[in-house]
Amino acid sequence: MSEGLSGGDALRRMYRITADQERSFEEKLPELLDLGRTYLDVGAGFLTEIDDETQQIVEARGDHELLQAGQSCPLSKAYCKRTIGLDGALTVQHARVEGWEDDAAYEEFGLEAYIGAKVVVNHEVYGTFCFADTEARDRPFSEDEVTFVELMAQWVGHELFRKRATERMQRQRDQLEEFTRVVSHDIRNPLGIVDGYLDMAEQTGDPEYFRRCRDAIDRMESLIDDLLFLTREGQTIGGREEVDLAALARDSWSFVSAGDATLAVDTDRVALGDWSRLQQVFENLFRNSVEHGGDAVTVRVGDLADGTGIYVEDDGEGIPEAERSDVFVDGYTTGASGTGLGLTIIQQVVSAHGWEVAVSESAEGGARFEIAGMEFVGHGADGDE
Repeated sequence: MSEGLSGGDALRRMYRITADQERSFEEKLPELLDLGRTYLDVGAGFLTEIDDETQQIVEARGDHELLQAGQSCPLSKAYCKRTIGLDGALTVQHARVEGWEDDAAYEEFGLEAYIGAKVVVNHEVYGTFCFADTEARDRPFSEDEVTFVELMAQWVGHELFRKRATERMQRQRDQLEEFTRVVSHDIRNPLGIVDGYLDMAEQTGDPEYFRRCRDAIDRMESLIDDLLFLTREGQTIGGREEVDLAALARDSWSFVSAGDATLAVDTDRVALGDWSRLQQVFENLFRNSVEHGGDAVTVRVGDLADGTGIYVEDDGEGIPEAERSDVFVDGYTTGASGTGLGLTIIQQVVSAHGWEVAVSESAEGGARFEIAGMEFVGHGADGDE
């Protein structure tokens, strides 16, 4: 053994490394691999991830050119193909003597000595934790050495599971926070509609204004139900249906306090999508144009020239080119009263459909949003308002 490192010493060092709460898993891993190389007196140590019959090296220490982080090979050419089928560690003292000379793994890597144990995360094989050398050993791996490698592999599996669980909890917290903020953002507009129509109803007694209030309230209830679904399920949408984009645009416009702003619809396409989700997209785009372009802004919905999607543009002030890469970042806003969530919501919904959204400048110098990658199934009604 190199440096006269005993099994007890190796275990104590391993404990000190793994018990250090100040360092991350990624920081501890190279040190553990170096510890294993020293204790086992081999040249290489590496952690692999196995997915779809492919082995990829996640982290490695040593000079073997094929055993470096980022390298990959078919599992059929890896020593680890045998490792993952065992309950304990696989050990090889002298590969050529032990019948490996015709094995694809021996031909690929030329390793004479090898010891590895599978890494299990949440009852599924993640990969392997291994040590190897191109020189044969003068003795078999001892029971203490086997136990040392197996303990390391178990610790790696535990840390990866904990890391995944922590990331999952963080995503859930982020989703809850996003839900709270999205609800407060998207419900504000229908509430404003209700408030305005109630004032009109009180002044005129016209029942039509009460009907419009009920429509806005129904919209809020639908929005809450859909947002709850989206928050629980993540980046998903409900069932796809045929959506007449012109009708959708006009319907969405009716929920925007537009003042003297006008909407022009230059599309008659019918797309496959989630009507309610896409209504969120149009409402937020329209509201963005009105908030930043003024009450007299003109908003236009039309087809992209290449036929892959649609655009929503206005003749307002537009978005400075230097800021366009940030518009979909949560919290971005150019308005004093804006929450900065509207454009984030747009990207979330568009991505959930499998489409892409980009921002540029309209011919009039205003903002132009292009949604590409849509699937069209026909034509519907068309017209201007």
